[in-house]
Amino acid sequence: MAHAQTWRFALEEVDGSVQDAYAKEFKKRIEKKANGDVRVEIYPYGSLGTSSELTELLQQNAIQLAFASPGHLASLIPETGVFTLHFLFSDDNAVNEKVLGSSKAIGMLEEAYGEQNLELLGVIPEGWMAWTADRRIQTPKDMKGLKIRTMASPILIESYRAYGANPVPMPYSEVYSGLELEQIDGQVNPIFAIEEMGFYDVQDYLIQAKQAQFITTLVAAEDFYANLPDDRRQMLGEVAESMRSYIFDKQARFNEERLEAIRQDSNIQISTLSEEQRDAFREMSMPVRDIFIERAGERGKRILDTLEKDIQAAEQAAVE
Repeated sequence: MAHAQTWRFALEEVDGSVQDAYAKEFKKRIEKKANGDVRVEIYPYGSLGTSSELTELLQQNAIQLAFASPGHLASLIPETGVFTLHFLFSDDNAVNEKVLGSSKAIGMLEEAYGEQNLELLGVIPEGWMAWTADRRIQTPKDMKGLKIRTMASPILIESYRAYGANPVPMPYSEVYSGLELEQIDGQVNPIFAIEEMGFYDVQDYLIQAKQAQFITTLVAAEDFYANLPDDRRQMLGEVAESMRSYIFDKQARFNEERLEAIRQDSNIQISTLSEEQRDAFREMSMPVRDIFIERAGERGKRILDTLEKDIQAAEQAAVE
């Protein structure tokens, strides 16, 4: 009988989050397939360190699995910054899920991860990012001078500079007090995070612009992955693949339910930008793609071009 192994799996989110739901289902499927020969231990956000520290633990082979979001990973792997570009993805989430599961761009990314001793197992969308602020935002002019908390991704920072805002990188765990103490005027996160972290308690407006998805990646430590027996590696791949549709449905429900909870629980004013309003932001966000290519180089350009083509083709197919 194979020796029972422990796989440590670290999350960038707290208990009850989308990543937590993913990890629990992943654990159940792995342990069942491994017939008890593998145990998956889940570590919620904060128990092992910040997002960047989790990636370092993976690189050192101190943990086996973790989520690594482009919001911080782009400093290490500039190509992942593609996922933080605004107005890249389709408004149709089913299109995005299909592309993230099948695009050749993901293979190019695997190469970039491998160069950093990381094994990319999957790209996972967690829903649309929304803005909360102490002011109403309908046009880029309303963003002018807004101290908005973003993750430390250089491309994210440039995206908000393009709107005239003043982006402020800050650890996730400090955002609530940053808003409460008025060190920042607003922040950007998926709906479920805004609800579970209580950000809506200390903000007046929640704005849905569908400017970007919150995307994370499931990553394994490369040494751990390389040393797995073939059958275990295959099992890991199969489970990661099977989790795609599970988490796609789960995050949609999560975000819907959490938006409803915010509505019930507060007086925050919730608005959705019109197509015309979104177009004004879209136009201002386009030059950031050149900055991305400058930072991510030739491979980054190929990844962006491939994603754009694949999204367009999938949208076309959805219409026909």
